[in-house]
Amino acid sequence: MSKAFTRESDDEQEDDLPAEQRLPTASKNYITPAGWHRLRQELNHLVKEERPHMTQVVNWAASNGDRSENGDYLYGKRRLREIDRRIRFLTKRLEIAEVVDPELREATDQVFFSATVLILRGDGSEQLLSIVGVDEIDLAKGHISWISPIARTLLKSREGDTVYFRGPQGEEEIEVLEVRYQRIE
Repeated sequence: MSKAFTRESDDEQEDDLPAEQRLPTASKNYITPAGWHRLRQELNHLVKEERPHMTQVVNWAASNGDRSENGDYLYGKRRLREIDRRIRFLTKRLEIAEVVDPELREATDQVFFSATVLILRGDGSEQLLSIVGVDEIDLAKGHISWISPIARTLLKSREGDTVYFRGPQGEEEIEVLEVRYQRIE
C-alpha cells in the first residue's frame, strides 16, 4: 500500500522523538508557563506565517508546469507535510499540557516539578538544576526533564537530604543544598 494512503498515528510521532522527550504512558504533560508560551508561539508561527508562505510557494511551483521534476514543488510539498506534522504534534501537546507555575506554589523545601535545586555533586561541584517539562529541556541552562533519571532521584527529597543517583559513571552521592520555586525562563 502506498504511504500516501496511510495516516500517521500519534504513537509514530512519539516514537520519532528522542527518549528524553517522550511522555510516559498515561502521564500528564507537565509544563511551566514559559514552556507553554514557547510551544504556543511556535504553533502560531507555523499556522499563521510559515504554512501560508509555503502554500504560496507550492502553488507558484505547481503553476510552472511539470511537477515531477520541479524541485520547488517537491521540496514545498515535503516541507508542508513536515509543518503539518509539527502542528499536529504541538496541538496535541498543548491540549494535554498541565501548566504548573513555580511562583504560585506554596513555599516548601521539598523537590517537586518546577523546582530549582542547588545540588552538591559527588565530585564536590555545585550544580543548579530546574525541573521542567519534556518539551523544555535545555541542558546549557540546567533545565532537566521531570522524567530524567536525575530528576526522578531528586523528586520528593528535601533540603539537606542526600540521595544516591545511579548514572553512567556508577552510583553518585548527591546532597540537596537548596530548593527554590522561582520563575523559570
